[in-house]
Amino acid sequence: MVPPERPAAPAAPAARLTSKGRATRERILAAAARLMFEHGAGATSIEDVRLAAGVSTSQVYHYFGDKKDLVKAVIAYQSENVVGAQEPLLSRLDSLAGLRAWRDALVQLQHSRQCQGGCPIGSLGSELSDVDEEARIEVAAGFSRWERGIRGGLHAMHDRGELRRDADPEQLALATLAALQGGLLLTQIRRDTAPLEAALDAMLDHIASLAVTSD
Repeated sequence: MVPPERPAAPAAPAARLTSKGRATRERILAAAARLMFEHGAGATSIEDVRLAAGVSTSQVYHYFGDKKDLVKAVIAYQSENVVGAQEPLLSRLDSLAGLRAWRDALVQLQHSRQCQGGCPIGSLGSELSDVDEEARIEVAAGFSRWERGIRGGLHAMHDRGELRRDADPEQLALATLAALQGGLLLTQIRRDTAPLEAALDAMLDHIASLAVTSD
């Protein structure tokens, strides 16, 4: 008989765990993230996670107080995986060449995934934002981190006088992130990177049109 999904005692704080405890928690979290990416948070049960991670039910509830706690941890985990993994490229978005290299890396990633799954953060946000306010806030924080990475490079270009004075790095960063998310969704639906390429190319062409050219 499948045990019910129930709240347990408060989860053990990750900072206080032993190395073995941190490894177990990470294994549970990685399994939950994979399942929620493939099937959605709503269709992923604690029992599914337990089996995938090879742990006991009590271990899951020891590290994550309940399903909502686990979902929030997965959002943070995916934000780190998605945005954290891009930070070497995000740190070089202060040039058109850097922006284009970032664009190429995103397109290549979708090719390697065969255009399946979309954005791990965006998928969770689409599913949860209207039904779980805490999850919506966590997803928004992940997107804000992503937007800051884009904005930092654009501000650097603007501060150096490489973009016109009337260019707005804040608006450009937000529009670039919105284009990326829309492109990822259509790429997932169409199983073709053309929408992602078109969306990002349109934004980068717009940014290039704001560049100050030397006479």
